[in-house]
Amino acid sequence: MTERESPLPAVSRDHALDEQAAVGSRPPKRIPIVIVGATLALALLGAFMVWHAGHKVNHTTLAGVSRPVSVVEAKAGSYRDSRTYVGTIQPWIEADIGPQYISAYVQTVLVRPGDVVAEGAVVATLDCSNPSASSRAAAMQARAVDARHRALADESVRVQSLLDGGFVAQNESEQKSAQSEAEQAQLLEANAKLSSASLDVKDCILRAPFAGEISTRVVDPGAFVRPGTTIVSIVDRNVLRVTADAPEKDFDVVSVGTTVAITALSTGSKVDAKISRRAPKADPATRTIHFEVDVADPNRTIPVGTTGTINIDVGHPTSATEIPVYAATVIEDKAALFVVDRGIAHKRDVEILGEVGGTLFLRPEQLPVGTVVVSEGQALLENNDHVEAKEDAPAPATAGQSAAARGAGNARPR
Repeated sequence: MTERESPLPAVSRDHALDEQAAVGSRPPKRIPIVIVGATLALALLGAFMVWHAGHKVNHTTLAGVSRPVSVVEAKAGSYRDSRTYVGTIQPWIEADIGPQYISAYVQTVLVRPGDVVAEGAVVATLDCSNPSASSRAAAMQARAVDARHRALADESVRVQSLLDGGFVAQNESEQKSAQSEAEQAQLLEANAKLSSASLDVKDCILRAPFAGEISTRVVDPGAFVRPGTTIVSIVDRNVLRVTADAPEKDFDVVSVGTTVAITALSTGSKVDAKISRRAPKADPATRTIHFEVDVADPNRTIPVGTTGTINIDVGHPTSATEIPVYAATVIEDKAALFVVDRGIAHKRDVEILGEVGGTLFLRPEQLPVGTVVVSEGQALLENNDHVEAKEDAPAPATAGQSAAARGAGNARPR
């Protein structure tokens, strides 16, 4: 039996185990250091983020920011009120040619649109077989009645002479006279029928009622036409009628003798003329006054049935202030705009004199010449806002602005 180490006492062994357990459960010294470092790092990161967020905040109010806008300077101009009406250019006379009494087949159509015809020229013919036969029958009937009337008239004269000698009775003489008068009435009736048949025959040959130009050809040979059917149309363009309608409040503006400027949209030609006639009564449906202007066109250069604008100047030219129409908001007869003074935009309402093309004419006493007006960016402005003004580039002159420079105006509805 080998010699073994003597065992420790039980109490000493338990104490040793407790010391080992205490040493094993004690945390290392580096763990608190890590926790403290992470806490400081998080605190520093939070402080940096707070500083960064506060640095990005804009502490300037929106009212204190200058808004970039474009501005223009109001200019001096001249304005004259005017009225513009859209009318129709019509021929002096126009006619639709076709049968008026008979129904028949079209035999020939001798003209085409654009042909110039003289008064009485044949433009179309119809198949007149039936009307011609009816006319000949009426003529023969009228001849027979005329022969009977002559015979009865002679017999009545002879009986009247026998009555003076007492050879015939008074009753017989009166009967012969009555028969003669009845035959005369029948003769007149036959002549009337013959005249009616002659009209039917004449209706088969269609002639131009006046000298002019063929405007339309509706029917070709072989078609069947009835009374009232149009075969061709003819117009006379030596004198034109420009017709238009004006509002009832412009009754005095379109008085007879007023000088107007007419522009034909089809050719672009312009002519000055005077109002020839004006209706004394307004249209009950539209409450407009109809007026006409006669324009001589001996060369027949303007087509009819086209559009013509009629411009009438009203009153006298007056001084005005000009600004572009886009620099203001127009509400009825007022213009809302912004005026720039020392970097601050002030809102104003100015009375409108008129508008021509892209130019707005205002009263100079309400908007003096040289005033700086906001042209672009006014939609984002409010009264007394600070602005950073940039002068707007001048726009190219338009036809309407050229007219405004000459002192012509165009009235806005009020």
